[in-house]
Amino acid sequence: MCLSPAQCRAARALVGWSEDDLSSAAKIAKQTIADFEAGTLSPSERILQDMKRSLEDAGVLFIAEDGGGAGVRLAKGANASIDTNETETVQYEEHLKNDAPPGAGG
Repeated sequence: MCLSPAQCRAARALVGWSEDDLSSAAKIAKQTIADFEAGTLSPSERILQDMKRSLEDAGVLFIAEDGGGAGVRLAKGANASIDTNETETVQYEEHLKNDAPPGAGG
C-alpha cells in the first residue's frame, strides 16, 4: 500500500508529531516530508516505506482503500500522546435524558 500525503499528515497529527519528529524517526530530510505533504514531490518507494514504518512504530495503523477511502487510525494500546483537556466537561448521552419529575429543577 502506498502512503498518500493526506495519510502522512493525518498520521503525524494522530501521534502528535511535527515534521521534525518524523524526519528524525525516518532519517529523512524535513524538506522532503514538507514537499511530499504539500503534493510537490513524489519521493522514492524506499522513502515512503521509511516514513510509513516510522509512523507505524509510533502506533499508527494505515487503512487500505476499500471503497470507503484510505485512512489512518491509532492502534489499540498505542503509546501515542493525545492532548486532552481534563478541565473540560463531558456529557454522556445516557445522562442527557430528563428523568426528573416536573419542578425538580437543578
